[in-house]
Amino acid sequence: MIIVCGEALVDVVPPLDGAGYLSKPGGSPANVAVGLGRLGVDCRLLARLSRDHFGQMIRRHLLDSRVDLSLAVDAVQPTTVAMVRLNAAGDAAYTFYVAEATDGAWRVDDIPTDLAPGAALHVSGSLALAVPGMHVSFGRLMRREHGRRVISLDPNPRLALTPDVGVWATALREWVGLADIVKISEEDLAWTFPDRAIDEVAATLRGYGPAVVIVTRGGDGVYALGPAGAVSLPGLTVDVVDTVGAGDAFTAGLLTSLEVSGHLSLSALPVLTEEALIDALRFAQQVAAITCSRPGADPPWLAELPVGPTAEALRQSRIGG
Repeated sequence: MIIVCGEALVDVVPPLDGAGYLSKPGGSPANVAVGLGRLGVDCRLLARLSRDHFGQMIRRHLLDSRVDLSLAVDAVQPTTVAMVRLNAAGDAAYTFYVAEATDGAWRVDDIPTDLAPGAALHVSGSLALAVPGMHVSFGRLMRREHGRRVISLDPNPRLALTPDVGVWATALREWVGLADIVKISEEDLAWTFPDRAIDEVAATLRGYGPAVVIVTRGGDGVYALGPAGAVSLPGLTVDVVDTVGAGDAFTAGLLTSLEVSGHLSLSALPVLTEEALIDALRFAQQVAAITCSRPGADPPWLAELPVGPTAEALRQSRIGG
């Protein structure tokens, strides 16, 4: 089981024909949860879900994607909104409306006192590292669960929310030190650690405590530093529609592969082999590539994945349903 925590919001996105805007369920943690659910992984989402129209839309989207909402908090505030802007390459930038919405109202009391034994925990920092109530609540959760279960972290900074790189870097260092897996994009590294090589920064981050640090590089592939050393894989060829949700799809694929191979535990992750890491990265790339080939955060279902070790193990196990 994997427990994902953070925001579930609405992305207001421009359609391909440029006329008007569309409202779509989103938020990095919710996207990861949807990706896991569609791949057949037992996934629970800890999020604040509004009772408004957008909140009901998000609930249907999550449930239709096989996400367990038993940990979700019933919120009276309106749903958090992210306005999305796409450039010519399909890359997304965001403006957030958080303060009076669901994710501006996080409190420590919203965090469950107990989580399922043995379940891994994934935290996305996009809002959680920047919004005060979320930072306090999820920081306390990570400190409580550190050493009790595998913790995965995607810092995923949003410049609109974290303009002070110094404050961001300080918060990032603490949370990286509480994580066992860290996935971060090359673009995010360039903002946080300017003029430093990827392998150097990955080594620095791994020195804070994680067993595995992964740097996604878009079309240029992925770099990872794990217990068996460094791995670098080229990018996959894909006709990109947009990159919305691509990093979240990658995370879902990565965690799925580690889960099905039996490495998503505190005993197995520190001895992760190069072969197992490569298999996980390749599967994650495939999941992300399919997501990039269609508009919005629309991760694939298991049946859409090509033949490979993780996909076949999922199809032959109860995990894949």
